[in-house]
Order: sequence, then C-alpha cells, then structure tokens
Amino acid sequence: MLLLLLLVPLFVVLYIRIQRRRQQLLTSFGSLSLMKAAAQNAPGTRRHIPPAIFLLSLIILIIGLARPQMEVSLPRIVGTVILAFDVSGSMAADDLQPTRLEAAKAVVEDFIARQPTTVQIGVVAFSDNGFAVQPPTNDEVTILAAIKRLAPERGTSLANGITMALNTIDAAKGQDTNYYSNSTPTSAPTPTPMPKGTYTSAVIILVTDGENNQNPDPFEIAQAAADRGVRIYTVGIGSPGGTNVHINGFTVHTQLEEATLQQISQITDGVYYNAESEEDLRTIYDNLSPQLVIKPQEMEVTPLFAGASILVLLIGAILSLLWFGRVP
Repeated sequence: MLLLLLLVPLFVVLYIRIQRRRQQLLTSFGSLSLMKAAAQNAPGTRRHIPPAIFLLSLIILIIGLARPQMEVSLPRIVGTVILAFDVSGSMAADDLQPTRLEAAKAVVEDFIARQPTTVQIGVVAFSDNGFAVQPPTNDEVTILAAIKRLAPERGTSLANGITMALNTIDAAKGQDTNYYSNSTPTSAPTPTPMPKGTYTSAVIILVTDGENNQNPDPFEIAQAAADRGVRIYTVGIGSPGGTNVHINGFTVHTQLEEATLQQISQITDGVYYNAESEEDLRTIYDNLSPQLVIKPQEMEVTPLFAGASILVLLIGAILSLLWFGRVP
C-alpha cells in the first residue's frame, strides 16, 4: 500500500500543469482589462493551500491503509494460570462423586469458561512424576480436551507437580529451560528471592489430596516458587476422615492431608482451600482471578490515521469554501 505514495509526485506534477494551462488560457483569450482585474483579485499562494491540504489528507489515508502498528500501554486482565492436577491412584476415591478427580474436572470447566481471552491457562498433571499436558493457551476447547484426558495413575509427588508448573510458566515467558535436552545438565543459577506474591501475573492452582509419598521434598520446591514470587493456591480434594480405594487389587486407605497443603500455601503466600464438596470447590475457583496490569501491546492504528485523514480533508474543504466559495 505504501507504493501508492509514488502517485503523490504525479498528482503534484498534474496540478502544476493544470495551473500553467489555466494561465495560458487567460493569456490567449483574455483581454488586457480582464487580465488586470484577475491579477488584482487573485488570492496569490493562498489558492494553493486547499489542494495541498487535500493532498496531505490523501497521504495520511494511504499510510493508514498500510495498517501501521505502534506499541500502546493498555490496562489488561493478563496472567498465566497453571492447573496442576494430582492424578495419583488415590484421586480415584469416591468421597467426592463420582470420584475426586472427576469432581475437580467438572468444576474446572466452569472456571475456564469464565476467564477472559487474555488469561493463558496451562494444564500439568503429576503422580510419581510431573508432566505437561497442555501449554498455556486461551483456547477453551483445547484446555478442556486436555483435562478430560486425565486419569488416575500411580504414586504422588507434590514436588514434581510444582516443578512442572514452574517449568510451564517459564516456557510461557519464552525462557529456555532445557528440560527435554539430552545434553549434560548444568547447574542453574539460584533465583534472587522476591517478595512473596510479586509475580502476580502467574499463579499455580494445586489440586490434590495432599498425600505425598515420593521425593523430593515438596516444601523445598514450594520455597523455590516463593523465591520467584509465584503464589501457590492449594485445593484439598477429599475428606480428612478418608475412604478406601482399590488400586491394582489392593485396598488402600486414603485421606486428605491438610497440614502439608497449608504449609505449601503459607510458604508462597497463597491460600489453602478445603473442598469437601463440589460446591465448595466451585467457590474456590470463583475467588481466584488474575491481576489488572498495564502491559505494552502492539496495536494496529489504522482507525487513527483514517480519522486524521478525514479531519484534514474537512479543514481543506472549509478553507476553500471560506476563501473561494467552492470546493476545488
């Protein structure tokens, strides 16, 4: 579209030729008295101002058609929410109907549906290992499909779940984590501790019954999250009294371990919720929301150029009417 600016010099040349042609006509057919009267009433250079303004309006319009962009600081609801699901065998317990895991899935669907498109939601799952299920996205269909694929598996490592959630946040920020590299690992620098909850644009929602039976220590990993300023909201699934669940032919008693989840939230300045029913869990997600921040964003400013073009065109038309009683 910017190539259309090459027509501007042609318009200028055409205008100059028209003016010279008019002057030649006056010289050829006008009488001496008419030429003197025209010279006395001629507005001089002022008669060129409206056409110049019209040409400027055309230039602005062409630039606008090229769809220019600029960085604009806008208030936006932005953030990354990582849903970390416990998919250990104990999540198959039925003290929440139909199971702990299925009840959590149902409520998460409502939470996702209420989020604005500026919120990126990622999904990780953990049992004895942590694994990314869905990178952060605002595609609701993709997120829900990833959650529906979750199913109970083996043991529980809260630390691996938190670590995978932090890795997913770093990946969303464009940081190279090398978690899937075959190269020899190198020690990562220790992050400079930040005030708790500083990184308000990212939170981790840890949905689990809190029964940790795998290394590493979840409290050390929670401290690493706190050093990054990331808050962890822990959601306790199940009842403190517990229930029996059948896993691979064995009957295992499972119960909610609130003390562990409370300490994880306390370390990161998050909040612990006890969700003994689906209704309580729904309220938990209602109270979790990202922050309103001012964020630079590339924005197309074509409407601004179009409006400026119209304004300049009106100015030229008004001047032409005031000075000459007509629009050239």
